[in-house]
Amino acid sequence: MIAIYITLNDAAEARTIGNELLEKNFANCVNFFPITCIYKYKGEVTEEPETVLIVKTKEDYYDHVLGVVKSHINYDNFVGALKVEHINDDFTHWLNGIVK
Repeated sequence: MIAIYITLNDAAEARTIGNELLEKNFANCVNFFPITCIYKYKGEVTEEPETVLIVKTKEDYYDHVLGVVKSHINYDNFVGALKVEHINDDFTHWLNGIVK
């Protein structure tokens, strides 16, 4: 299993992307929440609100998730997979029942 950490502009983007991932069975669960981001881009330091979307899925689905994200946004953002080494059996069973 992997958890894909994605930064987005707002909760509306996260909700739209999350729902599509669930409808396509590319994930069994997503979480999103607001954060504050400070970053350097094109020589300037900027601070602004963002939303993090965390997608729980199988390793083979990273490219599918990335494709859905990129179909909804046209800006540079972070999409990174974090391998989950230990996971409870009940969650694994749920994941495997949804993401085939």
